[in-house]
Amino acid sequence: MSITATELKQNLGKYLLLSAQEDIYITKNGKVIAKLTNPHQNRVETAKSLFGILPKDADIDAARNERLDNK
Repeated sequence: MSITATELKQNLGKYLLLSAQEDIYITKNGKVIAKLTNPHQNRVETAKSLFGILPKDADIDAARNERLDNK
């Protein structure tokens, strides 16, 4: 979503709530000057992308030992 700096000033609370769901690009004189975003969004997207990658029988100690053996 893209809004003007004036719109942001007039409705800050609304856009703070919306920024939890999507990035808000703030423009001034037709140019993007800032982005209002959820600071945890990258973590959530990363976690979602990793879901289902590891086999159910994955063992962290076995993986750690395997990695150390390869050094």
